[in-house]
Amino acid sequence: MAIAKCSVESVEGDLVKLEVKDTNRPDLWSAEGIAREIKLRTRKPGLPAYRTFKSKVKVIVDSSVKDVRPFTTCAIVTELQMNQAGLSQMIQLQEKVASSYGAGRREVAIGVYDLKRITPPIRYTTVDPDGIRFVPLDLEEELTPREILHRHPKGREFGHLLGGARRYPMFVDSSGEVMSIPPIINSNFSGKVTEDTRRVFIECSGFSQDRLSGALNVLSTALAERGGSIGQVEVRYPGRAIVTPDLRPRRARLSLSRFRQISDLNVSVKEAYRLLEKSGYKVTRRKNDRIEVMYPAHRQDIMHERDLMEDVLISYGYDLIKPERPRLPTVGELSDVERFSESVSSVMTGLGFQQVMSYVLTNEVNLFSKMNLSGQPVIELENPVSSSWTKFRNWLLPSVMEFLSHNTHADYPQRIFEVGDSILPDAKEETRAVDRRKLACAIAGADVGYQDISSALDALLYALGTRYELQAVSHPTFIQGRVADVIDQGKSIGVVGEIDPGVLEMWKLEVPASAFEIDLTYLMEGLA
Repeated sequence: MAIAKCSVESVEGDLVKLEVKDTNRPDLWSAEGIAREIKLRTRKPGLPAYRTFKSKVKVIVDSSVKDVRPFTTCAIVTELQMNQAGLSQMIQLQEKVASSYGAGRREVAIGVYDLKRITPPIRYTTVDPDGIRFVPLDLEEELTPREILHRHPKGREFGHLLGGARRYPMFVDSSGEVMSIPPIINSNFSGKVTEDTRRVFIECSGFSQDRLSGALNVLSTALAERGGSIGQVEVRYPGRAIVTPDLRPRRARLSLSRFRQISDLNVSVKEAYRLLEKSGYKVTRRKNDRIEVMYPAHRQDIMHERDLMEDVLISYGYDLIKPERPRLPTVGELSDVERFSESVSSVMTGLGFQQVMSYVLTNEVNLFSKMNLSGQPVIELENPVSSSWTKFRNWLLPSVMEFLSHNTHADYPQRIFEVGDSILPDAKEETRAVDRRKLACAIAGADVGYQDISSALDALLYALGTRYELQAVSHPTFIQGRVADVIDQGKSIGVVGEIDPGVLEMWKLEVPASAFEIDLTYLMEGLA
């Protein structure tokens, strides 16, 4: 199943269980998506076409949602012939897109409703936590939104996403029927889709219009693959209006010479066209070496021409590529910094800490504002795609604090660490930047203090054979009098202390936390 980027786990009669290995292709996370991919490469190549009609359904977005979940994209799908298999696939795809692509419903939450139970126009607004009562999905009693967060299983699971909000987001129709409290739960009245449902309303809510559009396109086209007709919905924001879903094909380019160079396959122009069409592209133009194509709107992974190259190679067939021995044979092994990092991680795990991983890219708010720091020189992107990813981190502790802020619903105490790179400006380097491997560690809990984190630091450095001393300092991120520099041979290699309450508040943490961060690159060089 290489053509659909998945592997067969088991086969029981007509039931085939597949493991999809590509986290960048939410359009493949359903039977409909996989069937579409197989059809493209075996029977019907070319750009998949999805016709849409403009429905009379409108969604009016209230200005109050900008402080909680500011954006939504919506669609309707009609002429469904739903059976148990189709219903199961729809629910599974909805949950997978929201949990993975939508980062556990934080970035994308999806609601699907029986359209015949809805009276348009629909309002996307906010409500006081105790301001209304309705029956949530899978219950029989009316609850307020606040009660849902404490008593409903989905409320307990996802209630942290609304933590601290003064008002909760809500979809409600013109008759006053509550449709849902996103990203928590649908109502039992309109939010229950069954095998008898023939028309559905779909809404996605979150913080990025582009991400929401991607999720909506994936779900609506999957239902279209089962014979549904997609209807566009007008979404009216204060001062502007958009129509969703937007299923117009996107455009991309491929350099044929660069593909030949990278793949070492001397494919002809005609063959390249054929392979692109098998991958779901439509060739629109060729100018010298560059081939211009259109690709379907449900593809969220096309960001570079190398994504097109990968699709061409899949259509060509990896098994048809003749392997060659490397011209410069080498023995692969871990680098010194990775071996040292593994040793450090092993010690931290043995001390009872859980390892986490986060992105090297972040933003100024996380790096400085939420850490009670003024701005510092950092490496930043020239043309960032999102305001959330604008700068390379120069230290790891903000990433660890962000992880804690996303897991306030989990049990305490929480003991976590991260080993990763920070990127520092360095005018002496050719790239004007240098990578430093660091370790950040934090403990959060009701009774956590300086002694807890300093004991962990002492155990780690003892295991590494490093002699050190602590020197009292003043650091805005930590409580005055409960913070110290970690000194090795007269040089500061890190900091340890109790996190300042103001910093905890900015991260929405309601329990004390202590942390340290040290420079592993320095320690490794000293041990060499």
